[in-house]
Amino acid sequence: MTDSHNYQVGMIGLGTMGCNLVLNMNNSGYRVAGYDKDPLKIDVLNKLATNDSLKAFAGIADFVSSLQTPRIIMLLVPAGKVVDYVINDLIPLLQPGDIIVDCGNSHFTDTAIRVETLSKLKFHFVGIGISGGETGARYGPSIMPGGDKEVYPVLSPILQSIAARVNEQPCTAYMGNGAAGHYVKMVHNGIEYALMQLISETYHLLKKSGSLNNTQLHQVFDQWNKSRLQAYLIEITAAIFLQKDENGKDFLLDNILDTAHQKGTGAWMSQDAMTIQSPIPSIDASVSQRMLSALKKERIEAADIDNINNEKTSDIHSESLENLVEEALHAAFIICYTQGMAMLQQGSLYYKFDIPIKDVASIWRGGCIIRAAMLEDIMQAYEKEE
Repeated sequence: MTDSHNYQVGMIGLGTMGCNLVLNMNNSGYRVAGYDKDPLKIDVLNKLATNDSLKAFAGIADFVSSLQTPRIIMLLVPAGKVVDYVINDLIPLLQPGDIIVDCGNSHFTDTAIRVETLSKLKFHFVGIGISGGETGARYGPSIMPGGDKEVYPVLSPILQSIAARVNEQPCTAYMGNGAAGHYVKMVHNGIEYALMQLISETYHLLKKSGSLNNTQLHQVFDQWNKSRLQAYLIEITAAIFLQKDENGKDFLLDNILDTAHQKGTGAWMSQDAMTIQSPIPSIDASVSQRMLSALKKERIEAADIDNINNEKTSDIHSESLENLVEEALHAAFIICYTQGMAMLQQGSLYYKFDIPIKDVASIWRGGCIIRAAMLEDIMQAYEKEE
């Protein structure tokens, strides 16, 4: 079988996410070509190929010529200038009507510029947010496509076949015009920041004030995950408490440095919320807390000065404390999702994205990092308003 015009989808960027997404598409019945500048990543994918429906190419020209027309070329490369470098390499090799799909965490403003620029060259450009990490990419993520509605029917069957499913419904839907897909993913990540901060503060309260050990904390979070707080982040938090270190002796959590950095999407959301005048105090605070946590040296010095490490245990009975914290966490989760959904509505109006908010709640029910039982209630609430 010749490689010429044989493959239905192409992927540039064969790192963990890109490789797993390629394998997902191939397992779903699509003939997929891959390309990466790193020869090692090309070798890895070719060794994973079990037949000629999957192949990684060493040259970008051969990669492009192997694709059916109109070509569908997905990118999973670092956001920013790298995306533009790849697009510039592709343009001389493409023909009008070809489709470029950015599956990375690009800033929505960059996506908007690329949509307009490539449209003038007669190419289609689509920005897609993907959530679920490497496991989601391999077995079913939540997929948030936006942009050129003319080509969405071409992409939709592929996206639906590889997305996570809830009640037999694929966790993907058209998110709106222009850069809507990456805008929705930005908001998703901002909500994720806030939920993680809330879980961290909950852990701190129960450990320091309630004097719960890791085994007890596991039991509390595991029970919460079987209740109205059921969520992926609660589930993995429960598991983390029992994780031992590489020696199998100590709990891993007790040896992790209490610092974190933010990769950008949380700050992007806070910045844009100011622009469109959508209040998101919980998400703003979580971004600030990440930045504060990175100031480890300063925090140690401040703790010594103020003697704030001498925290007192609570006088409240541990079971009562757990119940109070659970109620507070549940309410705070609702507030975080509410702030995110409200910003999506405001952003949709401001940028004329026409984002279907109910569909956002629907596709976030599975595959993505912020999936939670309460999203079912949120989706049904939007359905009642229609």
